[in-house]
Amino acid sequence: MLTHDERRDYIRMDVDCDLTYKLADSPTVKTGRCTTLSGAGVSFIADQAYAPGLAMEISITPKNNITPPMTAYIEVVRSTKHDDNHYEIAAAIKSIKAT
Repeated sequence: MLTHDERRDYIRMDVDCDLTYKLADSPTVKTGRCTTLSGAGVSFIADQAYAPGLAMEISITPKNNITPPMTAYIEVVRSTKHDDNHYEIAAAIKSIKAT
């Protein structure tokens, strides 16, 4: 059995792959960079901040063909500004879209 020191329900994995995202009520799709992923949440780099509680749809495209792409519905938890004028968006995964 794997053990971990975090007090989370799911282990958070560092990832580095492409991600697309859009607001739940918008057809406009933007591109970002997925940085962490767990069974309950995701974080990614975006070009602007988003308010907590905002509903979005994301699609994660892994770098290899072993792991299939994933589309999920998320709720923004927080936005943190980085020095390079990008934002780290932390979000809770609300559901996975069936393929």
